[in-house]
Formats: sequence, C-alpha cells, structure tokens
Amino acid sequence: MLFLCSRESQWRENNQIIQKGHKLQVPNDRVIGTLFGKIRYWRTYIFRGKNEGGYYPLDIELGLPLDGFSMLLRSYAAKLATKMSYAQSVIMLKMFLDWSPCQRTVEEMVLGLGRYTSEWFESSPIPKNDGEILIIQIDSKASPTATEEELKKRRGKRSKNGEGKSQRQRSKASRKCRGSKKRKKKGSKSKNGKSATIVVMYTLKRNTEGLLDGPINKTVYASYACKRHAVAIARREADKRGFPKESGKITQIVTDGDNDLERYIDELFPEAIHTIDVFHVTEYLWEAGHCLYKEGSDEVIEWVEAQKDALYNGRILDIIKEIEEWLNTLPKKGPGMKGKRERLQKVKNYLEKRINKMNYKELQEQDLEIGSGAVEGAVKYVMAKRFDEGGMRWIKERAEALLQLRCIEINGDWEDFISFIHNKTSKNARELNNNFFLKSKIPDPLPTYGV
Repeated sequence: MLFLCSRESQWRENNQIIQKGHKLQVPNDRVIGTLFGKIRYWRTYIFRGKNEGGYYPLDIELGLPLDGFSMLLRSYAAKLATKMSYAQSVIMLKMFLDWSPCQRTVEEMVLGLGRYTSEWFESSPIPKNDGEILIIQIDSKASPTATEEELKKRRGKRSKNGEGKSQRQRSKASRKCRGSKKRKKKGSKSKNGKSATIVVMYTLKRNTEGLLDGPINKTVYASYACKRHAVAIARREADKRGFPKESGKITQIVTDGDNDLERYIDELFPEAIHTIDVFHVTEYLWEAGHCLYKEGSDEVIEWVEAQKDALYNGRILDIIKEIEEWLNTLPKKGPGMKGKRERLQKVKNYLEKRINKMNYKELQEQDLEIGSGAVEGAVKYVMAKRFDEGGMRWIKERAEALLQLRCIEINGDWEDFISFIHNKTSKNARELNNNFFLKSKIPDPLPTYGV
C-alpha cells in the first residue's frame, strides 16, 4: 500500500499537465489481489470526454490490469494450474498465502494468459549451444472430452429435486430423476477422447569417440489443433534452430507410423530421415504371433524373438516373406480362421508400406534413434498426469490454453513468458493510453498456423 501510494504521489507531482480536453478527477480507490492479500490503494482517473471514457495512468505505468490482480499472483496461480486441478491450485494458494482467487477466476487467468502462447512460441529465443543432429518425435494422446449431452446438462438450469434435503437424499433424488444407464458393451469406452498432438524436439552432438551425446535443448509442444499444425510448428522450429531443408544437416523424425503424420512429414520434411518406432513395430509382430500360435505359449515367444532379431538386423523383407508364407499355409475356412487371416494381412500391409522407414541396423550403426521414448514420456507427463485423471471432462478450446501453458512451464520458460506478456501489455497500454484486461471468460479458437 505504501509503495502504491508513493507512486501515485510521484505521478501527481510529475504529471500536472494533461492533454487538452482531458479532465483530472479525484483519485478513486481500488482493491487489487497480490501475494500479500487484497490491497486497497488510490489512483487518479483521467476523463477523456463524453463517449470516450478514461484511464488510470498509475495502472498503465505499473502494468496493472483492470481485472484486479497483480502479475505475480496471476503467474503463481496459473503455474499451479498447469500442475494440478484448478480446485487443488486454490487450496495450495490458500495454504501458503492465506487467501486465493476463486476457482473460476484462476481458470479465467489461464485463458487470458493462453491468448499469448502462440505468439510466445513463434518469438521464443533460439536455444544456445545446439547440437549437430536434430531429432523430432511426434505422437498423439486423447484426453476425455465433454459430449454435447454433458455440456447441455452443465449449462442448463439446475434441477430442484431434493432441494432443502440432506446430501444423501439429494443424491437419491438425482439418481431417480436420471434413470438407469444403458449397459456398455465389452471394450466400449466412455471418455469421448479428443487427441492432442505432442512434438518433442532436441539435438544430438557427436563426441570424440564418434558417439552421439544428448539430448540437448529438449523442448515440448502440444496442441489440440489438427496434426498438420503440429508438423508445421516442428518445421518452423527446425528452421529457427538452423535445420532448414537446404542446410544439409541431419534431421530425424520418429513416429508410430500414423498415416496422416506420414503424409505431412513427406510434405514439410522431405529431407528428413523418417523412422517408425521399433517398439511399435514389435507390437505388430506380437499380433502376428498370436495369429499363428497360442497366446502365452513358448512357441509364440520364440517366433516373435526370432522376428525381432531379423528386424534389428535389417531383414524386414524376410519377416514379410515369412508372414506371406503363413498366409498361404493357413486354411481359408474353419473356426476363427477368417479373423486370424485378416489380422495377419493387416500386419503384412503395415510392414510393407513402411519398409524404408525400418532400417534399424543402419540407424544403430549411425547411433541415431530407433525408438520414441522421449515423446512417450511426454505423453504421460504432459498429457496423462494433468488431462486424463478420473472425473475430468474437457472442452478442447479451454484445454488448449492450459496445455500450451504446461508446455511452456515444462520447457523452463515460465518466467520469460510472464515477462514477455507483462512487457507487451504494458507497452501497448502506454502507447494507446488505455487500461487493459488479462483475464478471459471465453477461450481463443484452436491455433491455425500451417493448417
């Protein structure tokens, strides 16, 4: 309070002259939420004229938004929200600050900061001391998404059943009103998952022994936008890090063989070495083995291990040939034969289409990547730990802001990002001579870069 009052006094001493037609009014009081609690202070209001409104010069000078919270408190609340639920974030703030904005306000803070994430990723600084080989790993992960029916219930009027009764009686009345649920079929899922695409980028540097050390300058990017957007972001970051198409440097991309990703990679990374994750290919070998031998038997284990040896030794054509021989041997009729033949044909087609992306022997000789462990870990840490817990139901546009903020925090850029927003909004406010808001109730649309 003393600091704010002091700055207001300084402003009044140094800025007695204002623009013609503007009126200097008596200071108005205001309450602002800070790390020290809610603070009341007074600041001068300048009235421009009828239909033009006015502004608070002290708020503009200090970069204080009109939504009533300091940038440091906003930073803490949003950062906590990237690591735990909104409700838990409020509890943590109360534990350490003795007060907290409400849960809805924290979410609005996240949505407000989320409006600047695309601009931050585009203008973020180039990593220093980068390696000589760029590795890009891409994968997808679905998070539970609210259905239209769930959203209709959430946004509609609350039922009055059980009003004035105990929690137990309200629950019984709610179940009775809701009726019985339709029984799910075996294997059916209800989370209505919508996929986010995750990109992990890092470089490798060859040491004196000829081996590649790393990862160096690893970064994560994730978005609910279409897969082409994620690949386009990877292209932009590769160019920024000194790996454009014509650079002659090695760029390797590792995926799980997704058809859409393959198409976009061929278009945007024609120079890259595209590799299919070897462990994903191994899963297909197990599926083929279960078509030939009893699941869990010694025969299926022996057969799969033999195929894995061939796979690692660059003999993918031998594997395809053996599967083709089995297809010619298996009877076309009989109990379960149709399903076995279809699954075996599926494995054969998958391998044949990706022969040039499974040269694991050559890749191991060059000490390049043959697995996608980095992005698999990111899928679990970035997505699953925050977006796929029990009871969660997301709206993609609202989850997008939180997802990108989580990536910024994981990349270790949080403080720089907050400074970027503060400098940008403060500069705009000074240039336009207008106050601003940093909270938002409405999420921005999904990003469209590269789409």
